[in-house]
Amino acid sequence: MRCLAGLGLLTALSGQQTLESTYRTSGSTVVATFESERAVLQTSSAVILDGRKEAGYGVVIAADGHRLVKASEFLEMKQPEVIVDRTHFSEPKVLAMDPEWDVALLKIDAANLVPVVYAPTSELVQGTWVVANGASTRSARRALAGIVSAKTREIPAFGGAALGVVLNAKSKILEIDDVHEKSGAKQAGLQKGDVLLAIQGKPVTRLDEIAAALKDRKAGSLVKITYRRAKNEVTVDVRLTARSEMFTEQMNRNDTMSGDFSKRRSGFPRALQHDILGSGRMVGGPLLDLEGRCLGMNIARANRAESFAIPLEDLKRIAEHLMKQSVNAK
Repeated sequence: MRCLAGLGLLTALSGQQTLESTYRTSGSTVVATFESERAVLQTSSAVILDGRKEAGYGVVIAADGHRLVKASEFLEMKQPEVIVDRTHFSEPKVLAMDPEWDVALLKIDAANLVPVVYAPTSELVQGTWVVANGASTRSARRALAGIVSAKTREIPAFGGAALGVVLNAKSKILEIDDVHEKSGAKQAGLQKGDVLLAIQGKPVTRLDEIAAALKDRKAGSLVKITYRRAKNEVTVDVRLTARSEMFTEQMNRNDTMSGDFSKRRSGFPRALQHDILGSGRMVGGPLLDLEGRCLGMNIARANRAESFAIPLEDLKRIAEHLMKQSVNAK
């Protein structure tokens, strides 16, 4: 294990009740200890801008400009642009998406980029040091450090999963009265007035049949919905949306104290948890070990003590799947 010189100063200061700011986890003395990891973030993480505002990060996975980002937050951006190292790229293109993991594959017009190097495994002992992006300038990345704080596990969706439609209570058929703007139903093109006919090929005529068809399904998964519009029947794939994505949760005391956290922070099949004191803008970038190797991709800041990353084993499968999907779409 490498000697963390800046952190060694903590022992000498242990008798003090409050550390000087420079010696805290995000302080300049401690951050300087992680310069080699910062250099990896400089070349292998992409800064995502929305106009002039820093809005997130991405993981560079190929020299030709392919990178992964958090899909839901990228799609909300009005003027997305990218900085890799010190080079500015405009008009990034979305090639493919994985709604279950909330990951998108982007492409910029670039060559000779430096992809991340994956670590042998993401299975780390709790307390292991990890590094991620902090706030960046337009020319330089900044590293923040923390520790692995829990075992890799599923993060269930808050409030469960839903189609994201409101049915007309006065109608004797399953007629849609409203479609939530942030729902998978909206993305799939469902509209007010459409009539639901079947889920996964099984006819539905009552609300309880819809509930039964969806009860064991997770947010992010796809279901085949057959509906009637005018005289035409249409079947589409609809991404089930976590209720927390569509409706503002009542903030608890921990949320109030947490400051900035991700809009989607649950509903992930697996996540590596760490305690890096970043902001919601940290998502999308790589999580590194002390050798600068990629352990996964930061996907959500849940609260002041918990941030989640997609483990590298899953991230590699997602990247391969999205690359194949983008090729097949051409």
